[in-house]
Amino acid sequence: MRKFLFALSLALPLTFPLWAFAYEIKGVALGGREGDVKKAFPSAYCKPLEWKSDAADRRCDDAQISLDGVVMRITVYLKADVIQAFDLRIDMKDLERGKKALQARWGAPLAETTETIARKDKPDRKIFKMRWEKGDDRAILTAQLEQKRASVEVSRGSFPVEIYRIR
Repeated sequence: MRKFLFALSLALPLTFPLWAFAYEIKGVALGGREGDVKKAFPSAYCKPLEWKSDAADRRCDDAQISLDGVVMRITVYLKADVIQAFDLRIDMKDLERGKKALQARWGAPLAETTETIARKDKPDRKIFKMRWEKGDDRAILTAQLEQKRASVEVSRGSFPVEIYRIR
């Protein structure tokens, strides 16, 4: 029985790769490699990060990707050839289709809300948010309803805090 369980523990990662359990877009997932980005998005341009950060040392940008027919833009952040985070940008006209595509991939969000921020002498600002979480991994869709684009930030751990921390 022990031999069987040991063999199963070795075979399971081959049957279900680690990215199958994480937030992913076309095989690009947290914990993946730069090669995964180039394979999924051959036109991605990868280069060193323009600023010093403990969160990432490289980024890969692609002008356009398609996710279930929704056109998006992607930026992937890497540290020591490991994907730490990625951003998606969606045109507001495609927000509803984008939300459905993400829900089909990642399931129902943990939270979904529209916040209204009152501003003195200016119109109120409405911000729509959806949030998914699995352990240390999170995905947050944020859309200022008066803007042209919404964004989806997918990251692990303290990445959102560390990426722009001044060193």
